[in-house]
Amino acid sequence: MTDIKELIQTIVKPLVSHPEDIEVAMEETDDFYEYHLSVNPEDVGRVIGKKGRIAKAMRTIVYSVRVNGPKRVRLTIRDN
Repeated sequence: MTDIKELIQTIVKPLVSHPEDIEVAMEETDDFYEYHLSVNPEDVGRVIGKKGRIAKAMRTIVYSVRVNGPKRVRLTIRDN
C-alpha cells in the first residue's frame, strides 16, 4: 500500500509551495483503504483547484489503482 502513498505524494509535490508539510495517512476500514492527505493551509486551494478539478483528477488517478481483494481506495483532502 506504500505505492499509493508515494503516488499521492508524487502528484501533490509539484502543486504546493510547502512540500515538506505533505502528510499522507492510511486507514483501513471494512470496505476501503482510506488515504488522508494533509497539506499546509496555504496550499489547500492549490490541491483542490478551481471547482475541485485538481482534486477530482487526483481521485480519478488514485481510484484507478488496482488493489487485491474487494476493498477500494478512497482519498480525502483534509483542510486543517
